[in-house]
Amino acid sequence: MIVVATADFEVYHEVVGELRDRGAAFTTVEPGGALPEDADVVIAGPDDDLSVAVDVVVADPGNPRAAVEEALTLLRGHGGRTVVGVDPGPRPGIAVLSGDLVVAVFHVPVEDAAAVVREEVADDPDPLVRVGDGARIHGARIIDGLDDVTVELVDETGTTPYLGRGARGMDDVLAAVNIARLEGEVVGERTVEPTAGELDVIKQRSRERSAQNRTITEELARRVATGELTLDEALERHREG
Repeated sequence: MIVVATADFEVYHEVVGELRDRGAAFTTVEPGGALPEDADVVIAGPDDDLSVAVDVVVADPGNPRAAVEEALTLLRGHGGRTVVGVDPGPRPGIAVLSGDLVVAVFHVPVEDAAAVVREEVADDPDPLVRVGDGARIHGARIIDGLDDVTVELVDETGTTPYLGRGARGMDDVLAAVNIARLEGEVVGERTVEPTAGELDVIKQRSRERSAQNRTITEELARRVATGELTLDEALERHREG
């Protein structure tokens, strides 16, 4: 936990603003006040006289970002920043990296992907999620579920490796690892209008899924594409209609 403890109003205002912009977990105390038990790093001003048993970062009022970066680096220790790569699709591959080390991987239904990512970064002060730019509809659905995390959209060209013997089914996960290691562009949301081809694929899947060989309407297919309905929910509404 980062703690801001300063009597300098300018330092307080600038540092707190920077921490909030980064989505970092922090708290504040009066200088000389008791630190919370989970305190790891204290950010103070140049004139604050603190004697504490945790790391202290002295903030320059003119450069609060440097102090926040130093505090976050100390908080992360030597493991490095947590970066999550996502290869979007009906069952996205998800890879969680700490620095260069892959610490967890997942292969889950798209409706569960955002929740998995949020759970993996919940305790990190400054996580980054990188989502591949393929499978546009699925990627948009995942990004829209991560509005409280920094997300980059990454060109995923060439991220899927050749799979040798015994590696079948690992392509999405391995692509997610590669995506996590590529820089992208920060995005807040991704609004995607389904193409006619994408809607046709969903309608074909509805025929294959339906016992009566039913095909859902284009409007229901559009709602499936945008994540408003699952395919089974759309089939149920089609039967009821």
